[in-house]
Amino acid sequence: MKEALDDIRAVVVGGGSGIGRAVVDVFGEQGAAVAVLERDEAKCSQLSEDSTAICVEQVDATDADAVAAGIDSARASLGGGIDVVVNCVGVFDFYRKLADIPADELDRAFDEMFAVNVKSQLHVAKATHDALAESNGCMILTESTSAYYPGRGGTLYVSSKFAVRGLVTVLAYEWAPQVRVNGVAPGGTLGTDLRGLSTLGLDDRRLDSPDRAAELAANNPLGVALDSRDHAHAYVHLASRQSRGITGSVIHSDGGMAVKTK
Repeated sequence: MKEALDDIRAVVVGGGSGIGRAVVDVFGEQGAAVAVLERDEAKCSQLSEDSTAICVEQVDATDADAVAAGIDSARASLGGGIDVVVNCVGVFDFYRKLADIPADELDRAFDEMFAVNVKSQLHVAKATHDALAESNGCMILTESTSAYYPGRGGTLYVSSKFAVRGLVTVLAYEWAPQVRVNGVAPGGTLGTDLRGLSTLGLDDRRLDSPDRAAELAANNPLGVALDSRDHAHAYVHLASRQSRGITGSVIHSDGGMAVKTK
């Protein structure tokens, strides 16, 4: 039986945990050959041990030179071409309002947030455009419900995700007709390893709690607590050749937040 991503060569950036790791696993199950760029050394080792990824490169996605070198290695491991690029890199601010960020920490917190959540997307896009244009491929960026609704993060996180939303639109415009660019906007997710800003002392915090499933289910119209694999299938759809007519669009895997009533 032919799978949705048979013969697809994919690179997943930030594929070591959470949604990124689920994308790596589900893409492999759907027939794709997958290479991974991941910053964390332990997660790279884990990927090498128990995933089907054919290449795992330890790369800081905020470093342009490191991204370019990692993409070159990934491309070589995939036989010289790339059809799909997914970026799942991200950092959170745990709902920190502007009034709660000390003035002397704002510059560093802004730089960290936008380097991870926005600049990494630009570096990856810059490094992969030519390969994607050659294959008439596609790029999928990770937005968030925070790119559409206030209160889904703090001031810096929400504004950074609005920027990613803008990147989907402008890159889809600039890269057509050779390359499709789309986004996935996940809602709250079970079992992620999304960490906080180190500049605000939040890097050891995680979006997790004993009541997390009930909290998530109570916060969307469908009453569902989604996990990383639920979101991963949205990436599969956009990566598949059945989506060849879709660009500049977003799949909202968020339990129906758009129809939520107050």
